[in-house]
Amino acid sequence: MHTTLVSAEQLVSHLDDWLILDCRFDLADTEAGRRAYMAGHVPAAHYLHLDEDLSSPIRPDSGRHPLPDPARLAARLAELGLYEGRQVVVYDDLAGAMAGRAWALLRWLGHRAVAVLDGGWSAWCQQGGAVSRETPVAQAGAFQPQLQADYWWSVEQVQQGLAGATLSLVDARNSERFRGEQEPIDPVAGHVPGAINRPLTDNLRDGRFKPADELRAEWQALLADRPAGQPVVHMCGSGVTACHNQLAMEIAGLPGSAVYAGSWSEWIRDPQRPVTTGR
Repeated sequence: MHTTLVSAEQLVSHLDDWLILDCRFDLADTEAGRRAYMAGHVPAAHYLHLDEDLSSPIRPDSGRHPLPDPARLAARLAELGLYEGRQVVVYDDLAGAMAGRAWALLRWLGHRAVAVLDGGWSAWCQQGGAVSRETPVAQAGAFQPQLQADYWWSVEQVQQGLAGATLSLVDARNSERFRGEQEPIDPVAGHVPGAINRPLTDNLRDGRFKPADELRAEWQALLADRPAGQPVVHMCGSGVTACHNQLAMEIAGLPGSAVYAGSWSEWIRDPQRPVTTGR
């Protein structure tokens, strides 16, 4: 069972038995991923859309990508062939920034056999993997979700944890957005007071995840001042790319972190919540 990463070389010999999910998506062009899938994808891969499959509709008080209804997502995955124990591989063309969301959601549903294709679509093409333009015929499976209740944190939990200094909040956005020097997506710039910054790109080298021992050393250094046993909660702009940092900690052998589902785009919905800029 693979629970973090698989290589393109590993995937090529399992096209007939693993469930493969293409998660390419562009926040600036929400149909770009679907077009890319139709133009060519890993054979037998099914497409999952971030807005339609991996999120629920935006509410007035929510972030930009609210969590999907778990029963609906589980039913969708079963339609595509998910059953208990079946290995799932998810990929994108952004070094796991989007596929990480699907990885996290499957784990939330209680399915542990899910891994991200390291290097994504580029790695597949570079190693000469076959490319298909056909939408595969799904063979429905039977999947019953078993929700992991502590996987996602609410804004109330984050506020309580910050007030009591009982959590380490790690923001995966790039440093310029974290410091409030630029904000290309959300209407307010800055970050949650008390958060620390670990851009998801710090997990990568040449488009792939760094080795586990290197990631472990970096994450331990980042969290060196954290009291023993204090939970680590990841956030980003909307609860999508935060999953990349969670995955990196799992690769590093530092399991058990959670994700603040609403993230920055939810936090700023309430003007009473504090915002800070700079480091």
